[in-house]
Amino acid sequence: MVVKVNQLSEKMKVEISVIMAVYNTDFPWVQRAIDSVMQQDFQDFELIVVDDGSDLAKSSQLLSYVSQHEDRITYLRHQNKGQSHAINSGVKLAQGNYITILDADDEYMPHHLSGCLQQLKDADLIASTTHTVVGDEEDYFVPDRHDQSKLVHIDDCILFATLFGKKEVFLSIGFEETYAADAHFYESASTLYKVKKTDLRSYIYYRNIADSKCSMMKLANLKRFSPDN
Repeated sequence: MVVKVNQLSEKMKVEISVIMAVYNTDFPWVQRAIDSVMQQDFQDFELIVVDDGSDLAKSSQLLSYVSQHEDRITYLRHQNKGQSHAINSGVKLAQGNYITILDADDEYMPHHLSGCLQQLKDADLIASTTHTVVGDEEDYFVPDRHDQSKLVHIDDCILFATLFGKKEVFLSIGFEETYAADAHFYESASTLYKVKKTDLRSYIYYRNIADSKCSMMKLANLKRFSPDN
């Protein structure tokens, strides 16, 4: 189901398309994420919210809220297929010259989009570092994609939501439904386009939410690689 709340994509191009995949995220976090996009100091954007098969009650609450932003938001709902598929679906709807991503339980600082545009002047795709909010020091570390029994600092990773680039990059590659799909995407892009990692900490990445996807993955890996297993 696609609900083009404002019919924006049928009327005009925009500079930036922001894609947000949502799957059963608690509504206060989703509202915070949406509001952070609406409050950007760069306003030539559209927001595409892809509901990846959330519970009907949460979907109804989300649709009710996005309907309040009739001039900016496109809402798409489909059955649960995973984050990569949801983002790829959003890319197909995007009208912007540039594409970026926002996780439903994170947020942008007000200058995030304008800052990304500045950083992209000499590249086709960037990935930035984050302003990371943690519960404890270990939250700064995630499983290494090459060896999930080891940990790497989040600053050394490529994250879905810090990717910002030209639309053609996202259309030509796409995301796979696999662990570290964001890093795989970045590496694939580097063989065809000019890419760079930049220290732009305007994306607020919440690693202190107990039931977030990342937290669940961390717990699973701790159990998987426990000496008792």
